[in-house]
Amino acid sequence: MWQVIGQARAVSLLEHGLASDRLAHAYLFAGPPHVGKMTLAVNLAQALNCQAPVRPCLQCVPCQKIAAGGHADVQVIGLLQDGDTAGAKLIGIDQVKQVQHSASLPPFEGKNRVYIIDGAELLSTEAANCLLKTLEEPNGAVTFILLTVNDRLLPATVVSRCQRLELRPVSIDEEQAALVEKRGMDRGRARLLAGLSHGCPGWAVTAASDDSLLGQREEELKRLLAAMKGDIEERFTCAARMAERFGQSRSAVYNVLELWLDFWRDLMLVKLGCEKIIRNTDRNNELVELAGRYALAPIRSFISSLQSAAVHLGQNVNPRLALEVLMLDMPT
Repeated sequence: MWQVIGQARAVSLLEHGLASDRLAHAYLFAGPPHVGKMTLAVNLAQALNCQAPVRPCLQCVPCQKIAAGGHADVQVIGLLQDGDTAGAKLIGIDQVKQVQHSASLPPFEGKNRVYIIDGAELLSTEAANCLLKTLEEPNGAVTFILLTVNDRLLPATVVSRCQRLELRPVSIDEEQAALVEKRGMDRGRARLLAGLSHGCPGWAVTAASDDSLLGQREEELKRLLAAMKGDIEERFTCAARMAERFGQSRSAVYNVLELWLDFWRDLMLVKLGCEKIIRNTDRNNELVELAGRYALAPIRSFISSLQSAAVHLGQNVNPRLALEVLMLDMPT
């Protein structure tokens, strides 16, 4: 039973390969963060070592050991998190050389050795070239699975040695149904998390068990609403705080702008009478109230301003200036 949500085409291709015993020796799973790349990779590793007639069964000893990260023949390679190389920004050649050595050996306890390279776009040039040699001379009992959010950052020679499967964002309805069926969520919570996840179920699953994610969202929405209701001085203070934060973590500010964009998109949808497809379903009443305060044209204009601000910040303009301009564009 495949656990990945909403990737029927990729699952069908892998099932066909399993049934015909014609799986590729190397796969490249490409897609946005949290869309299900690692889940699909683990499921494939389970299927390759499963003892049941229908694979993966998720119940046999190999399937359970792989799920727990304790199978000797299944390794996940990524950025090192401890030791002298803590904080490394690339997957190094020494890691790939270790993989090369173990890949030359027969499986230790299962049918196949499986190497999952998480964040393959982070392979150093030397590591990628070293991996290429292994991909060019595959061992029959070894499968490589490269996971990436952007395969254009990988050498074309590496990509060409892999079968590429693209994992696309899942529709809200499909994700909601899967969260209810597979995770036992009530429909209201599943709908909210599916909407907020932007089609990436991994985020929704994490948010369901980690209240801090929705807590952070709540705090950011409070800041947004305070800016919307505040005067120009309060808005400029908000811009200054965000600019300072941008210097510490660019991704955090981009996430805030994305959250704001979702909220203003929902405001536009409510204004147009399309409440059924908003993302922030828990803010429906508030959105209805705000929709009565703003005309449609200023809402659409500010959505464009939010998109432009994200682009400008990516072009290394002065962050405080870009964010102050954004605040000036916010409708009063």
